[in-house]
This record gives sequence, structure tokens and C-alpha cells, in this order.
Amino acid sequence: MDRPGRAGLRGMTVRIAQVGLGYWGPNLARNLAAVEGGELTVLCDNDRSRLERMGRQIPGARQVTEFEAVLDDESVDAVVLATPVETHYPLARQTLEAGKHVLIEKPLARTSAECEDLIRLADARDLRLMVGHVFIYNAAVQRVKEYIDSGELGEIYYAYSQRLNLGQLRSDVNAMWNFAPHDLSILCHWLNAEPSRVMASGHSYIQPGIEDVVFLNLEFPGEVGAHVHISWLDPLKVRRMTVVGSEKMVVYDDVSADAKIMLYDKGVTKQLNDGSGASLGSYRTFGEFQLLLRAGDVVIPKVEFTEPLKLECQHFVDCIRSGQTPRTDGRQGLQVVRALEAADRSLASRRAEPTRIVA
Repeated sequence: MDRPGRAGLRGMTVRIAQVGLGYWGPNLARNLAAVEGGELTVLCDNDRSRLERMGRQIPGARQVTEFEAVLDDESVDAVVLATPVETHYPLARQTLEAGKHVLIEKPLARTSAECEDLIRLADARDLRLMVGHVFIYNAAVQRVKEYIDSGELGEIYYAYSQRLNLGQLRSDVNAMWNFAPHDLSILCHWLNAEPSRVMASGHSYIQPGIEDVVFLNLEFPGEVGAHVHISWLDPLKVRRMTVVGSEKMVVYDDVSADAKIMLYDKGVTKQLNDGSGASLGSYRTFGEFQLLLRAGDVVIPKVEFTEPLKLECQHFVDCIRSGQTPRTDGRQGLQVVRALEAADRSLASRRAEPTRIVA
């Protein structure tokens, strides 16, 4: 039988199974083993050597090679999936049907229909469904969010992102599905919205039919534009995002060791020709205003940094114990997958595609 309070394990230890110990799985397992209020009790992978390596680091966890053993284990309250993308939906669905909470590595699933089905099932059973958009738990990303929400940047004009690297080529997904969920989840989080239209172009140089380089142009509500450049064939590792507002601009550089955020007091001011100030859009005719370039201070704020993956894993356990909705819940995962689906359609059609298909 399920443990009492499975939907909200208040005051109880959440017992967790980690499924998948490939590239990212060991990082999750390391953090899950250290969460407060949780215990990593089961390791699952079909590769016995991976299990044994991880088992030496977490000797208290039981090792299994079959996913069914995780589903059948009534002591397991929650499952963390770090498996290939095409397995996310079927494994997550089985997990929810077994009455267990689930954290799924990004992306949530391969289609929006699969995401919607998982959301419905989790809601019906009062289970936590969470997606591993780890950058939402990054302190620098949260600081930029605060700048945007407080109005310090003014009206948001546009944002752009570069996520480039050499290597980590995959054959199951293209560079966009591999990297872009990070940028898309951050943009949706910053702007409190999902894009309405996506235009994508890409190129396949190494593996036929698998884009190594992708350029995305996105339209967000309020005429906010965004551009995302993704590549796993670039000479430099770049993880940089820029937000341009009417009052200030901010650059978030995840690779930088000592300047992850740079806040620029720069912009273009519209001023009436009589010398009085005028907010953007308040002028009456073109002849009544002039454009003034403004350049002020550049501020590098101090950001207290905790490993985002540690915070993500702790948040998952906390949400299970309290019953609260995760910050990166199934609905945020759905936003990202909708944008990726629209980008796939755009790559095929070579035109802008809406993120929501109206029948």
C-alpha cells in the first residue's frame, strides 16, 4: 500500500529512486543523496557498470537494472528520470500511474500532447510533476528576473541568447532540443509569458537530418522580441544572455567567474525639442522630439551563489513534503515544448510558426 500522505508527505522522509546514470544522472544522484527531508534509496540503470560506480558513492542505495522494480517498490515515493528524451513520456506516465511523484530532466516530453497528458494525470492524482529546468534555480537568473519585475530595466524591448560549445554531439536529438530548453525556460520565466510565434533556421553538418546549429527568432507578447543562437560546433564555450530595456540593459554570462551579471545604465532617450523630458511614446509628432544617447554606470552586483542543481533537487523534495506546486512544474515544461515544436515546424516550412495550433 502507498504510504499515508503520499500526495503531501508532511514531516516524513521522501524516499527517492534515481533512474538513469548516464551523462547527467550522476550529478542528480550526488545532490539527491544530500537533500534535507529526502533519502536516495534506489539507483536504476540497465548498465551494471554504471550502477556499481554510483553505488560505491552511495552505498546505502539499492541497485536495480529494471525500471519495473522501481515501479513495484511501494517504499519509493518519488522518481527522478535522467533518461533519453524519447523515454520521458512513457516512463513518467508509468511513474504517475504507480502513484509516485516525478522529476524529469529537460525537456519534459517530445510533444505538447504528451506534456498535457502528464499534467492531467499528475493533477488528477495530486502528485508533483516537475521538469529539470535547472537554470531557473540559478541565483544570477533570479537576479535578472528581479530587475525585470521591479521595472529597473524599464520597458523590455528584446532579449538575445547564445549557447555555444564544441562537442557533446548527440544522435537522438538536435542541438536545439539539447540546448534550447535552457534558454527558452529562462526567457519564459523572465517575461512571465510564452512566445506566440517562432521562426527557426538550422544546418546539419555532421549528422544528416540532425541540426548542429540553429537560430531562433521568437515573438513574445507586448512586441518583445528574442533571438536564440544554439550550436555544438563553436570554438568557444558561450552561455550569455542579454536583455535590453528602455532604461537599462543587463548581461548574464554564466561562464564568467567574477561577472555573471553586468547591469548597464545605457539607453536611448526621447526628449522634446523644448528641452523637457518625455517618456517613450509620449511625443506628438516626429519634429517634436530628439533622440539622446545615454551612457551611465556599469554595475557588477554581488550574487550569492549556490549550486542550482542542489537547489532544484531540494525544491523537488520540499514540494512533495508541503504539497506546493514546483517552480518548474509541468506547465512550464509545456511552454518550452510548445516553442520547440513550433521551431521544428519552422525548420521544415521555412516560415514563422505559431506555438499554439488552433483547430
